[in-house]
Amino acid sequence: MKFICPSILSADFSRLGEEIRIVEDAGADIIHCDIMDGSFVPNISFGAKVIRDVRKITSLPLDVHLMINNADMHIPEFIKAGANFISVHYENNTHLHRTISTIKDAGIKAGVVINPATPVFILEDIISTVDFVLVMSVNPGFGGQKFIEHSYNKIKELKDMIIQLNEDCLIEVDGGVSIHNIADLCNAGADMFVAGSSVFNAVDKTQAITKLKEAVSQF
Repeated sequence: MKFICPSILSADFSRLGEEIRIVEDAGADIIHCDIMDGSFVPNISFGAKVIRDVRKITSLPLDVHLMINNADMHIPEFIKAGANFISVHYENNTHLHRTISTIKDAGIKAGVVINPATPVFILEDIISTVDFVLVMSVNPGFGGQKFIEHSYNKIKELKDMIIQLNEDCLIEVDGGVSIHNIADLCNAGADMFVAGSSVFNAVDKTQAITKLKEAVSQF
């Protein structure tokens, strides 16, 4: 099964509730929430309060991507806020097994994220413990960036690793996902597709979701 995950980072926050309801009614599967601290990545986005408020207005799973330093300190508040998926970066989480265990022990799906310059092989000792891997297909911290073509090869390599070590692990891809490349991403092995500007900047958000759903329905 494939999952369309609109990222509210690209939404109009003055109409956030309305925009979430539009994509939910259109058939979105998961709401993706990018948490940025202005330290690990250049921008600052929002925190656990927004997650709590979003939880009140949608029944869809909330996928919380922590682009922050000191993630262990903040994970409990995102769990309490209503996250269903939480992912942390390989690059800045020293005790990754412990962090993943903390998330999973709370009954939350746990994921690890790799940046464009981080090789897939580095996940070999953690892949068996995670529910999903998020492959960044742009450099994290900004919406609307151009998709990095080498990401296809990374997804294929990751899929081979998953087949060998953890068949239940899903592959999520974030950055530059659109109707123009989503079929190729499916073919590479991706399961979850974070779409920000291609959905929330569309003139017709319902149509944007519908087209993405139709594109993945054949896989």
